[in-house]
Amino acid sequence: MRGDSTQQAIILSAITPDQLVPADHPIRRIKPIVERVLQDLSAVFRTMYAPVGRPSIPPEHLLKASLLIALFSVRSERQFCERLQYDLLFKWFLDLNITDRAFDASTFSKNRERLLAHDVARQFFLAVRAEADRGGLLSDAHFSVDGTLLEAWASQKSYRPRDEDDPPTGGSRNAEVDFHGERRRRDTHVSRTDPQALLYRKSRGQPAKLCFLGHVLIENRHGLVVDVELTTATGRAEREAAQRMLQRSTTGHATVAADRAYDTRDFVAACCATGVTPMTSVPSFSAATTPPTKVPCQWSSCPKPPPWKQNPSPGKNSQSALRSKLMLAARSKWLKSKPVSKMATRMLLPLFAPMPGSALMRFTPLGTVCANKPM
Repeated sequence: MRGDSTQQAIILSAITPDQLVPADHPIRRIKPIVERVLQDLSAVFRTMYAPVGRPSIPPEHLLKASLLIALFSVRSERQFCERLQYDLLFKWFLDLNITDRAFDASTFSKNRERLLAHDVARQFFLAVRAEADRGGLLSDAHFSVDGTLLEAWASQKSYRPRDEDDPPTGGSRNAEVDFHGERRRRDTHVSRTDPQALLYRKSRGQPAKLCFLGHVLIENRHGLVVDVELTTATGRAEREAAQRMLQRSTTGHATVAADRAYDTRDFVAACCATGVTPMTSVPSFSAATTPPTKVPCQWSSCPKPPPWKQNPSPGKNSQSALRSKLMLAARSKWLKSKPVSKMATRMLLPLFAPMPGSALMRFTPLGTVCANKPM
């Protein structure tokens, strides 16, 4: 029998959003943790608002909404408020009834300064981290640190000279600006939209952008974030932020893994002073916490000179010839009878590349360093 598509609207219903959310949904395990954290922050919320006046949107709703935006990758706060009107899962997480209307998106912008002034985001993060610590999920011995660029909401056109009186004018609101060939520096230029944003380039070949730097410290047992920081984009910001986060998160001897941006003498010395052993991705004498053990060169037993000394005269393709000879040497001498594929040989080539003005270093299978005379 065919069902009837015309149905009478239900006037009275006793269903709650909690009955419609699946019992095995992952967010059900997150909500109790969030509610315990917000209960601990209740005293902070009381100091943020006046005792009398018109009731505002509870700060608990704003923090829960920010968490849902991150968990469900909602593009904007305006889109979240639109979705809150019909998404019963969001209403259940915010403890709203089915008939409750969603609050306006301007609520976020009006209350964000109040939350930042009382450092609520940091206290919320620390309270969540304490929950993980009580559950035995954090490690205090092994960490990883890294930084990332956070683009500012400011265009390249807003980066103008500091002594400029009036902005450029044009036929429309978005005037054309030609800054090609102009040398723009931080001491002479500033963004009119976001003065705290600095022009920064992550690496060579990448465009310079107005941005900030975000820094994250992760423990290696379960991959949980234990500390975060947001700084201006400078060349030393990553290492300085890493030192501060390590001082706050470590109490004894620990290790920290980092990429080549942290392979500097200052960062290594600061880590050693606090009992932290850095492990950078580009091993060198400057980043070694202890002097490497030198062993006799494996080429000393060979009657022929090393490949890099067989043809000292530089040619047109001297670098290519050196790499080819090193590849042959790696197959025949260093790795001896071990089979090596082309891909594995390419991965090993950087370990054989000579460093100008210093000794040629190679890692042996035992982890020691082989150093020859300077080239």
